[in-house]
This record gives sequence, C-alpha cells and structure tokens, in this order.
Amino acid sequence: MLALTPCAFYKRENRTGGCHHMTFRQHHLLGIEPLHPTEITTILDLSDRYVDLNRQSVKRADTLAGLTQINMFFENSTRTQASFEIAGKRLGADVMNMSMSSSSVKKGETLIDTAMTLNAMHPDLLVVRHPHSGAVNLLAEKVNCAVLNAGDGRHEHPTQALLDALTIRRAKGRLHRLNIAICGDIAHSRVARSNILLLGKMESRIRLIGPPTLIPAGAAEWGVEVYDDMAEGLKDVDVVMMLRLQKERMDGGFIPSEREYYHRFGLDPQKLAYAKADAIVMHPGPMNRGVEIDGTLADDINRSVIQEQVEMGVAVRMAAMDLLAQNMRARQTERAL
Repeated sequence: MLALTPCAFYKRENRTGGCHHMTFRQHHLLGIEPLHPTEITTILDLSDRYVDLNRQSVKRADTLAGLTQINMFFENSTRTQASFEIAGKRLGADVMNMSMSSSSVKKGETLIDTAMTLNAMHPDLLVVRHPHSGAVNLLAEKVNCAVLNAGDGRHEHPTQALLDALTIRRAKGRLHRLNIAICGDIAHSRVARSNILLLGKMESRIRLIGPPTLIPAGAAEWGVEVYDDMAEGLKDVDVVMMLRLQKERMDGGFIPSEREYYHRFGLDPQKLAYAKADAIVMHPGPMNRGVEIDGTLADDINRSVIQEQVEMGVAVRMAAMDLLAQNMRARQTERAL
C-alpha cells in the first residue's frame, strides 16, 4: 500500500526535500471564510497530487489508516456523500455512513445529543450536511474530532468551492484576476456564497447574473458586479458557472415559469457566445437540463468541465481530510509531550 502524506507529496515536487509550502492551520473545515489564501493554495496543491493518485490503477494510500470517518447527511445527497466516502476509503479510513432519515433524530433527539453520542464513539473525522445554517459549526463545538462542512442551509459548501477552484485553476492555469460569472439562483445557493468568498480571496473579478428575485438584497455590497441580463453579464468572462434552481428552498413565485427562465437565464450557445472564446462552463449538479443549461452544451467536452468538477471533488476531499488529520495528529503529539 502506498503511503502518501502531504510532506511526501511536496518532497516529490521540491528538490530540497523541504515541506515549506505546507500552510494549513485549521482544526475544522467549516467554511471558506476562515481560510487564508495560502491555506486555499495548500489544499489545491495537495489536491493536484491526489488527482494523480486517483488516475493510477491502484488508488490507495494509508494516510488515514486507523482513523474513523463518519458521514452524517441530514439532507439527501448523491455526489457529495459518494465523493466523501470514496475519498475516505482511498485514504485508508474506516468509513461509516449514518442514515439520518432512520436515526434517533427522527425520534426527537437534538443535534447536540447526537453530537455527544457520536463523540463518545471517538471518531476522527465527521462529515456533516445539514439543512440549517450554522448547524455544522454548532456540532464542531461539541465534538473532539475534525469536522468538515458538506453544506449547511444557505450558509456555505466549502469543498464545492474548493473543487470548483481546482477545476478552474487546472483549466486556466491560474485563479488570480479571472472574470467569473456565477449565474442563476444566487439567493438560495451556499455554493455561490462559498465561491464568492474563495474567488474574492484569490483576486478574481466576480459577476452575479440572475433575475432580481434570485439575487440577495445587498449583493452589490459584496465586492461583486450584479447583472440581470445574460448578454451584458457574460461579456468577455473566462468562466461561466451555472447554478441549480433550488425549488425546494423557494416558498413563492421567484420565477414566472421554467420555460421563461430558460429563455432569459438558461445557458445556451447563443448566450455563451458573449463570453470569451475559450470560456469554460461549470455546474455543481444536479443539472436541470433545458432549464439552467442546454443539454448539448453541458456535454460539450470542448467547453464544459462539469465532469472534471466531479473528479476534482474526490481529490479535494482527500486533501482536506489529509490536512485536518495531520493537524489533529500534531496536536495529539504536542499534548503527549
């Protein structure tokens, strides 16, 4: 079995044998907001190495050997939960998926009681998705292990933003000073919030495009440009990031109809023509084809990097858990001395 740690990766890249590029001091990954740009770069650099590992015939490392990873998803998820599970298993962790739909939570157990129960089992990594903003932060205060936010309400989805950043950096060669359009349901999207935070930290120029009903109040004060016209907003952008219409979070008439929405804000070849000729197309999934994006365009390997986003997701989650485990072990060693 191949033993791959952050230092091992960087030593392979750095002829001096040093590990000076490693800068990641977080105990948890709860959001993009607490991360310094150098910490973001550290995650992305290590993720690149894990992309290489995942493309080998043997996709195994023992970085998390002996550690227990629990995935708690209070909301349904296919991509994120599968990605975290694969990431943990490829790093050698013992991975447990808790079915929250049939757990004691349904019997009235509070989130804090659930946290205390799990803490008594001594997990090392806790991956949590929850429908309420701030719930993951609350859990992190009650447990002794590293907690990773897999999406909480409208708050944040940090690993999605990181995998998006990795996808952009690999396609464009950089993250700095790009023109990036985030289009669609901004108001209900934790993906949009995390991406705005991350791309802003990396000095890219961000445009939000969508109907006024789906743009949060005060968005213009976030250091972004706001448009309600795709032709104007997409002019000369490097990246077009489409978002899913989150109808499950809507309690009113935010759009007149899906047909009208697609006509005005759905991405098709005609609207994409306003962007740069080499602009890439992204979508966090699941996609509503013919509503947010033209199906043929979504599958166009010359423009769309949607499948690459899925691949990068596994690598980013491997890197994040690796780095958190390294910090956890370092703290344990310090306490033992």
